[in-house]
Amino acid sequence: MKPTALPAVPLFSSGPCAKRPGWGPAVLTNAALGRSHRAEPAKSKLAEVCSRTSALLGLPEGWRVGIVPASDTGAFEMAMWSLLGARGVDLLAWESFGAGWVTDAVKQLKLKDTRILEADYGALPDLRQVDFSRDVIFTWNGTTSGVRVPNGDWIADDREGLTLCDATSAVLAHDIPWEKIDVATFSWQKVLGGEAAHGMLVLGPRAVERLESYTPPWPLPKIFRLTKGGKLIEGVFRGETLNTPSMLCVEDVLDALRWAEEIGGLPELQARADANLAAVSRWIETSDWADFLAAEPAIRSNTSICVSITDPWFTSLPDSQKASVPKKMAALLEAEGAGFDVNGYRDAPPGLRIWGGATVETADIEALLPWLDWAFASVKAGASRAA
Repeated sequence: MKPTALPAVPLFSSGPCAKRPGWGPAVLTNAALGRSHRAEPAKSKLAEVCSRTSALLGLPEGWRVGIVPASDTGAFEMAMWSLLGARGVDLLAWESFGAGWVTDAVKQLKLKDTRILEADYGALPDLRQVDFSRDVIFTWNGTTSGVRVPNGDWIADDREGLTLCDATSAVLAHDIPWEKIDVATFSWQKVLGGEAAHGMLVLGPRAVERLESYTPPWPLPKIFRLTKGGKLIEGVFRGETLNTPSMLCVEDVLDALRWAEEIGGLPELQARADANLAAVSRWIETSDWADFLAAEPAIRSNTSICVSITDPWFTSLPDSQKASVPKKMAALLEAEGAGFDVNGYRDAPPGLRIWGGATVETADIEALLPWLDWAFASVKAGASRAA
């Protein structure tokens, strides 16, 4: 039967993600619009983003966080182009974004000494094989696979190389041991529900030392340059951005940061994401057609929650037809106003993806789940009638 109760906020996209509860355009009233980003009112807001972010993440003394161009992608490209080449590199990939960093390292930067540690969607590579005498590149949480590293225990304390971590769907939702992370990147559009196009770059002391002692052999675009005269451009980490930011977006993320502080900070943000994953877990325990893409509970994401379709009717379909099932389900949900943007990522195995970050209310997740049952049953019944 078709459910009757709809989610109050049926927004489950994995990016841009739902705004924080209670958000409205009025929160943007005090944006420094029409002002130079170098003018004091705008510059102070940019600096406030950096300081509030650092405090919310719980960054250790000596770790810096700055605003850089082009969302998480731009921030991670900046780190790769600026830091790699001094040592061999271990590249970990278990979903599409990790695979993208492999492509950049091997085909764009053309690094000669690379090792690629891969795993299929739903699994992790063998983390015991990582060589920390080398630089290491990995995603903390695979946004398109719903697979995260379980913790930071596998990262060596006495590492010689740098750890570069794409953490865009992990920050503020997972426990990240910052002492083991030399570089991390993320964007406002994920766990904070901010707007896109702005990246955040976290640098630990060892990364700064690399920047000030090593010059890569390739040309660096202007917006990637983090040093001048062999020294870190400290202003980047005080709100002096390398290009022009959107002050409207800055005001929006400041609102999200204040909200996060008001509800209890990092522990509460993590608890909200954990509650969303728990709601999906309870539903899957009784489902006769769905399961997690990640088989092991310890590596399941609490933000990008990826669901596989296990019904025998679906698994017996030719591979060429499988992708149409979650696509049709997503269209039915959208037409009913029950859930938007829940189809899985285009490169992932056909399935569903539900964003469970802290800006999503657990009650909305719980209201969505019966609609998933209805949508699957409807698509399956339609296929039977057509046959």
